Amino acid sequence: MSEQKAGQYVIDLLKEWKVNRIYGMPGDSINEFFEVLRQEEAIQFIQIRHEETGALAASAYSKLTGEIGVCLSIAGPGAVHLQNGLYDAKKDKTPVLALVGQISSTLVGTDNFQELKLESLFEEVAVYNRRAESAEQLPDLLNQAIRTAYAEKGPAVLIVPDDLFTTKIKRQKTLTSSAYSRPRIRAAKEDLAAGLELLQKAKNPVILAGKGAKGAKAEVLAFAEKINAPIIVSLPAKGMIPDEHPQNMGQLGQLGTKQSYEAMQETDLLILAGTAFPYRDYLPPNAPAIQIDIDPRVIGKYYPATVGIAAELGPTLAWLTEEANEKEDTFLKKYIGKRNDWHRQLQDEMAEETEHLQPQQVIAEVQRILEPNAIISLDVGSVTIWSAHYLQLSSQQLVLSAWLATMGSGLPGALAAKLAYPDKQVIALAGDGGFSMGMQDFVTAVKYDLPMIIVIFNNQKIQLIEEEQKSIGNTPTNIHLANIDFAAFATACGGQGYTAKTRAELREALAKAKESKKPMVIDAYVEDVSPPMR
Repeated sequence: MSEQKAGQYVIDLLKEWKVNRIYGMPGDSINEFFEVLRQEEAIQFIQIRHEETGALAASAYSKLTGEIGVCLSIAGPGAVHLQNGLYDAKKDKTPVLALVGQISSTLVGTDNFQELKLESLFEEVAVYNRRAESAEQLPDLLNQAIRTAYAEKGPAVLIVPDDLFTTKIKRQKTLTSSAYSRPRIRAAKEDLAAGLELLQKAKNPVILAGKGAKGAKAEVLAFAEKINAPIIVSLPAKGMIPDEHPQNMGQLGQLGTKQSYEAMQETDLLILAGTAFPYRDYLPPNAPAIQIDIDPRVIGKYYPATVGIAAELGPTLAWLTEEANEKEDTFLKKYIGKRNDWHRQLQDEMAEETEHLQPQQVIAEVQRILEPNAIISLDVGSVTIWSAHYLQLSSQQLVLSAWLATMGSGLPGALAAKLAYPDKQVIALAGDGGFSMGMQDFVTAVKYDLPMIIVIFNNQKIQLIEEEQKSIGNTPTNIHLANIDFAAFATACGGQGYTAKTRAELREALAKAKESKKPMVIDAYVEDVSPPMR
């Protein structure tokens, strides 16, 4: 086997792992790697304007595709900037690889320029965290990093002094490979039997479905229809179970619906289907529960499950559907009636004409142009609550920062979505606070010709924090934001920008945006009205 630079081995292995895109910025502790990457056509480098954007985009890409997202940074400040996006990947359990440069291997430990103890920096966030000590190690460490990221569903960090990429090595006896087998986890017979026994006794079961329902929509619906159970959907799973399905009661919790909360309080059996919902106050006081999850560590973690089934959701529900007795539909019909009343109320609120543009009207206008296979990148803030209530998803896909709930994630999610699925409509919904946290990377969408629609709910304040301050009896403070002309900003970046202060202006702007071949920002000035929180 001929010698070649370690950096070339890294490129070759990334291709074996089907990596086709890396988000990052060049710099002096990764310049040698960039020289190798520059010559590789199969891997696209996306130059972002802030490493946090790169890490958040890598995380969003992984959530959307199920494949590993990859980001790249220099040592020192670049590495520090990755933290938020990597924590997002960790909390939402999605595989990401961070390739992090380091000063020359001969200088590590001398407190040189931009040197940080990177292994300590990433220790808490990473499921795999190693620094390459030699060029010979590098290919095997890379395989281990990516394999661990997939197996542990989280961020892997590989720290590489830049000089190692140029060192020539000869791999005669390889230790690892890029082979990876995704586990298929099936339920134990005794657990299925125990779950079925509980199910047969129940009269008013309720299903709480989480993101574990991805890929198991048919099984969830067949099961719910067999046992005549209301379905409540966690926010990360919104759209996995169509919002228009008559048994879908909506979300639960602070951003949930009244019928979801009431069904939870009345149920005599909670079925946690692919979710570790953490808000105990919104779950039943003392009902028995069946919890189905591929991760046994979360079974019984946030609710005292009576029966735990560590298995994939689809096959488990298919078996229970086959074996379970059909339930009477009195309980379900009661809640379908409540749901229908709620939906009529939503439609009335969205259709109502008001002097000033209101958030639910913005959602209604977005809904008018929403394509069946669209991707919605949802930022964090009061816009999350408005969208949870009013946005109706059927076959569309939603990406958001769920567990970490980091503001500023809407734009990186949209970048990742459009790069991964260039033929799909991509819409980001963000508040003015969230968008302004990372707005510099709108120019990245312009640079790479990524048509997308970014709708900003501009109320010139951090509204959700205001509501939280009021809810604990405090006087709201420091929640007002200085206004930015986001439409002018978008135009200055080379994209398109529109300002909408009326419903008619918004409708016109969205119609233009749908046909545009450029990234577009719509700065929608919305009335300061409180979001519908429970």
